[in-house]
Amino acid sequence: MSSETPNPAGTDHPADHPTDHSADHLPGPDVAQATRDIAEVPAVEVITTAAVHLMSAAAVKCGLAEGPDAQEHLDLDEARRLITALAGLVTASAPDLGSQHAAPLRDGLKSLQLAFREASVIPDAPGQGPGEKFTGPVA
Repeated sequence: MSSETPNPAGTDHPADHPTDHSADHLPGPDVAQATRDIAEVPAVEVITTAAVHLMSAAAVKCGLAEGPDAQEHLDLDEARRLITALAGLVTASAPDLGSQHAAPLRDGLKSLQLAFREASVIPDAPGQGPGEKFTGPVA
């Protein structure tokens, strides 16, 4: 049997259950280690990794995944969002990445934009496809 006295009104109030959450805001050993680890990673690698994740997700949503169920993952609304985010990231970061890193990202982005156009039943007008406000029309 519980030693707590039930609230006669049947409602809980935060003051009825005092707790100290001050330790919730302190980083644990895992967070501290992750922070140290990420601090050692160059920005180019972080940006490139984020771009690769966006590319991979967009490819799946464009129906480009491998396997017999690839078309089950086709979702052009989601692909549009991912490609637009990728285009913004690549366009904004390209000057800082240098051509060695930016060129493959641009090529991958263009390939996804073309794959989206091919998968779309109703084609977007030139310049209106995913990410084209950042990259210009893709043909």
